[in-house]
Amino acid sequence: MIQCKDCEFFHTTPDGRKSFSCDPFSNIKETECIAKWQLIRLDMLLASYNSMLLSQQKLAPLQDKIFKYMKREIDDLDESDRWKTDDDENPNFPLPPDAPHPDDKP
Repeated sequence: MIQCKDCEFFHTTPDGRKSFSCDPFSNIKETECIAKWQLIRLDMLLASYNSMLLSQQKLAPLQDKIFKYMKREIDDLDESDRWKTDDDENPNFPLPPDAPHPDDKP
């Protein structure tokens, strides 16, 4: 089995990072290369997931504050509009002083 360091698709960058230019659909030298390529891609996926998770953890307190503020604003709006719905709940309100109550039977 050929080692990655001996492969023509392996490159080392000046800062020491390893770079692979192999494509699993066109220029794989050996079958083990596919397994290695999958491990590399899985490692990249895990690294991007970890960075996303870290940024989400940094934003979580701000997100909680925004949710609390929005809930408070919505509750205030509901409270200020409550006078509109109170009349709808009791359609007989207000009754004139001399009018009989609609629930009273004559």
